[in-house]
Amino acid sequence: MTMILERMARARRTPLQSLVPADARAAYTLGAEVLDPPRAPLARVEDFTLAAGDGAPLPARLYAPSHDRLPVMLYLHGGGFTIGNLETHDSLCRQFALRAGAAVVALDYRLAPEHRFPTAVDDSWAALRGLAGLGDRLGLDMGRLAVGGDSAGGTLAAVCALLARDAGLRIALQVLVTPGTIAHADTPSHARFAHGFLLDAEVIEWFFGQYIDRADRDDWRFAPMNAGELEGVAPACVVLAECDPLVDEGVAYADRLRASGVDVALELYRGVTHDFIKMARMLPEASQAQQAIADALRRAFQS
Repeated sequence: MTMILERMARARRTPLQSLVPADARAAYTLGAEVLDPPRAPLARVEDFTLAAGDGAPLPARLYAPSHDRLPVMLYLHGGGFTIGNLETHDSLCRQFALRAGAAVVALDYRLAPEHRFPTAVDDSWAALRGLAGLGDRLGLDMGRLAVGGDSAGGTLAAVCALLARDAGLRIALQVLVTPGTIAHADTPSHARFAHGFLLDAEVIEWFFGQYIDRADRDDWRFAPMNAGELEGVAPACVVLAECDPLVDEGVAYADRLRASGVDVALELYRGVTHDFIKMARMLPEASQAQQAIADALRRAFQS
């Protein structure tokens, strides 16, 4: 992990917060899969669209290791609600599908600042509801449905799990990889890992500024820790990195889920940073985390 950080520092890339969003997206896309393994071949990789709540078509991509009627996880990519797309997380989604023996549908929800809060939430929830009704069209078992995501996508997945509970939509598992769960970056880990650990404090604030007004940050759809009740939400697989500004809030959310009677599998990987899940070419911890998630999905879909 130290070697990766040193190489990144030597590359002297322009910080994302110094770029306009369009250029930040291009830069992130260019380097997003450098540390991922090569894209694994799968029996099915198909692009299609899901409808947003306002009718806008949202690009989506289906990954499946076979043509069987498989259970499915809706996956929501990270990127601070501002960057990221289907391409940046393609390798990761293939690994989840291959390892879990399940289908994965990745969503290209609309990004800030063009589409500010709560658009990403609304798009994710509309996609989850829409996906649940597409079993016959896609040849998948929508009776076994999960939702997951990393970083900002983990926040969206946690919110979708709460919305699904309230709507009576059964979710087998919520997969939360290094999620943001609090309204303000004010935990000890945000101070401890503010600089030099991949996700610097300045870029976090830049992401937040692109996405949401400060007056809205206490909304639970941005900060799931502020949700009134967590009882009855789907079981959770929470994957965290030790050297991550977001680690404290991830642990706190897992603890609150447990205190609310929710079944939680918490995996904390030592000595790695935010976004480590996408570094399996070099980090064994990334492969271990991907397998842990796959195993959790298999168990959830069999129950």
